[in-house]
Amino acid sequence: MMALRHPNGSSRILIGIDDTDDPESTGTGCLAQRLVGVLGEAGLGSAVGITRHQLLIDPRIPYTSHNSSACIAWAAWPEVDAKTIVGVAGPFLEVVSAAGSDPGLAIGVAPTWSDVWGRQELVDFGYMAKNDVLDRSVALTFADSCDITLSAHGDDGGGVIGALAALALHVSGDDGRFVWMPGLRQLKGLVTYEELRARAPINEARDMSGREPKAEDVIDLGNWVRPVLRQSASVLLLQAQASRAAEQAPEPTHTSAADPPATWAVLSRDVVQGL
Repeated sequence: MMALRHPNGSSRILIGIDDTDDPESTGTGCLAQRLVGVLGEAGLGSAVGITRHQLLIDPRIPYTSHNSSACIAWAAWPEVDAKTIVGVAGPFLEVVSAAGSDPGLAIGVAPTWSDVWGRQELVDFGYMAKNDVLDRSVALTFADSCDITLSAHGDDGGGVIGALAALALHVSGDDGRFVWMPGLRQLKGLVTYEELRARAPINEARDMSGREPKAEDVIDLGNWVRPVLRQSASVLLLQAQASRAAEQAPEPTHTSAADPPATWAVLSRDVVQGL
């Protein structure tokens, strides 16, 4: 896996969590954001991003609403290992997870996904969780084989399945969307592509056919910006727009009347959520 990057370094540790909520509580994605703050306060590094991963919807699976899990890409110093993360994240999940939930925690360190065969085995589990009803014992077997630290932190610990799946699907590099990254929630309104790249660690923006804006092109971010994880990079999906957005934007530089900036908008929420 090509490591995601942010200004403070590359993600060396992945942290998967699942089954932390109930119908009245905030979702696992929100709890993952709180966990980012707790790990940072403990001096264990900083987050590169949090991705949400959709798992199988099936009446045989006891999920709260959407059966999704979350993975935190974490940049840490070399001395920070899986045991260190468990020592902070485990007690946190036990205290803040909703009553009656089955929180699970999965932690992998970079060498886990550096080996081609080990990485493929891990990714295979992730896609199994998107298509099959799995037993906890299957997750434990895969975790042991792939050298992933897997632990339960409440009730029957069934969340270990989704936690491992979130980590595995993040390793695949081609699943899920970012629910958090530095600067993401501040992105709104009209910006040039150059400004967008400066405000958040988005690796690329493009439309579904692969066209990428020029630096001076104008992008209407709206109020819901969620890059997706594709080819181990954060990609903001766009669609071409009429030129009226450019009329409202600040006068761009490096353009001429003969070559006005193109205009784009973030792909609709319904489309992104359905990917």
